[in-house]
Amino acid sequence: MFDIAQNSLYAMAFTIVVLVISTLIYQYKKVKNPNKDFNELGLRIKSWWWMIAIVFLALSISLKSALIFFAFLSFLALKEFLSIVSVRYVDRRAIFWAYLSIPLQYYWISIGWYGMFIIFIPVYLFLFIPIRLVLIGETNGFIKSASIIQWATMLTVFSISHIAYLMALPVHNSLAGNIGPVLFLLIMTQFNDVSQYVFGKLFGKHKIIPKVSPNKTWEGFLGGVFSVTLISGIIAPYLTPLDMYYGFIAGFIISCIGFFGDVVISSVKRDIGIKDTGTFIPGHGGILDRIDSLMYTAPAFFHFLYYVSY
Repeated sequence: MFDIAQNSLYAMAFTIVVLVISTLIYQYKKVKNPNKDFNELGLRIKSWWWMIAIVFLALSISLKSALIFFAFLSFLALKEFLSIVSVRYVDRRAIFWAYLSIPLQYYWISIGWYGMFIIFIPVYLFLFIPIRLVLIGETNGFIKSASIIQWATMLTVFSISHIAYLMALPVHNSLAGNIGPVLFLLIMTQFNDVSQYVFGKLFGKHKIIPKVSPNKTWEGFLGGVFSVTLISGIIAPYLTPLDMYYGFIAGFIISCIGFFGDVVISSVKRDIGIKDTGTFIPGHGGILDRIDSLMYTAPAFFHFLYYVSY
């Protein structure tokens, strides 16, 4: 319990320092500009404090606490996804099995059964959901229902569970411990979102896919890719089993695939006609708004790390 490896502890401390600086900047701007509304910024920072505190606590206690946390995150994300899309009333009997996949998927991680972890949802649940829908006996809307349930489970359960499995991998960098790769993934994914936003605001002129996300520009994307690739190469040897060379590759993968995770969920929201996927996180929107990039970067980084180091 609370046996945190040295480099992971430094990464946590650095993250907290960044939050403290952000809070001080917010308080300064609020005092210097009393007529401006900084409520949304304040809510965002406050939510970040809560999110980081909960994540760090779950990671620090034990593997079991981390599994429970990410399983609960998968549950909330799946629930939110299914709440914003249109599903039939009769689909609830098939949706039950999607929820049941959560404890099973995380159980495979707890016992280290990699083979079942990697095929349970993409193969067995993929085949079972249409069978359960067939047994319901309602063919109108069958394809749409099967697709929604399967895709929602893949994104919110299968993808997110890769973060938890990072902690279950054998430790190849004792100074990083089993928390290090998780921190690396989380920090780099969030840094990618921030850097692409900042570069886009400062230099953005050429839009990539304006119909999906009008604020996404080539300048923002390339600036984010460069920044994340560079920083990843520097810190990967401290938080992961990867050396600097593979750290650069990991950063490049995270920055590119994270962009697509963001715009995929943006496409979902535009298709449905909503701004945010929910209101669960004040100042940020819903769970899916916060983990959209992570649902793509988690499996991509996990399998790269697994292939290179294990």
